[in-house]
Amino acid sequence: MKKLNIALLAGGNSSEREVALASAAMILDAFDRSRYNVIPVDVHGLHWTCKGAGDRKVEVDKTDFSVPVGDGKIRFDYAFIMIHGTPGEDGKLQGYLEMMGIPCSTSGFVSSVETFDKTLCKRIVSEIDGLCLAREVLLRRGDRVDADAIAARLGLPVFVKPNASGSSCGVTKVKSVADMVPAIERAFTESDAVLIEEFIEGREFGCGVWITADGIRALPVTEIKSHKEFFDYEAKYTAGTSDEITPAEIPAAATVRIQRLAEAAAKVCNCRGIVRVDFIMTPTGDIYMVEINSIPGMSGGSIVPKQIAAAGLNMTEVINAVIEDTLCRRR
Repeated sequence: MKKLNIALLAGGNSSEREVALASAAMILDAFDRSRYNVIPVDVHGLHWTCKGAGDRKVEVDKTDFSVPVGDGKIRFDYAFIMIHGTPGEDGKLQGYLEMMGIPCSTSGFVSSVETFDKTLCKRIVSEIDGLCLAREVLLRRGDRVDADAIAARLGLPVFVKPNASGSSCGVTKVKSVADMVPAIERAFTESDAVLIEEFIEGREFGCGVWITADGIRALPVTEIKSHKEFFDYEAKYTAGTSDEITPAEIPAAATVRIQRLAEAAAKVCNCRGIVRVDFIMTPTGDIYMVEINSIPGMSGGSIVPKQIAAAGLNMTEVINAVIEDTLCRRR
């Protein structure tokens, strides 16, 4: 059987670039080399490069999604996207690949756009029975900021976050009106819109969801206990700054509720591959969705690999299944 030529797209242009490179490095080791010829491609702005002979950087030809090799070229059959933030999660790469007729490992163009835009995603999932959503104020670049009015509407503290970003980049927990504007300005460095949400007191959970043509399967739930004020960038990626308990030590009924809500959110957003849905559960048992991560972290310390292991699976078989499912959908 001919090996598939797979481009492992890594890096990206956002503040999550280094995290994405770490995720891609872990995924690379898990590919079945008997089935796939995998070539890592560093996507950085307009330059998409891979290593050629003598570690020389070789540019991908975007006109036919290929790389030159000697006197010929290798045309990629498939793209495995491991880019957090733009252009991997926001639909840009998916749009290009769909136009080129190249299958990929993630949700499609429309779904990626919808899940990356936090406010739009909340609108889409808002009809899911039993799912709560934090009250919010959305600001676009150039809007007048009335910090007093925002505090009066949402209370304090609030979370100020970029409307289209990940890994908690640019996110601030604001406890006073005086700190509101600087937090908004910081968030605008990551996105053209800023989402301000009321603070929800509770325990934080993440649930991976594996979506194939055969159905939707929720992975074991993880409870996230940050040693910092919230699960920020440092807590996510610095050893010892958070505890991630998989499976979460909660009643079975609570686990099932979170899993069913995660599956429902992934389904209504038409997600594919593996995504992660984050929640907060209040002391009274209400479950609030925080966001959907359409390309969750896959580095050694990330949540989803731990959930895959807890489910009795290994990364190689999951990768094989994701690729095969994508190809089956096109046959």
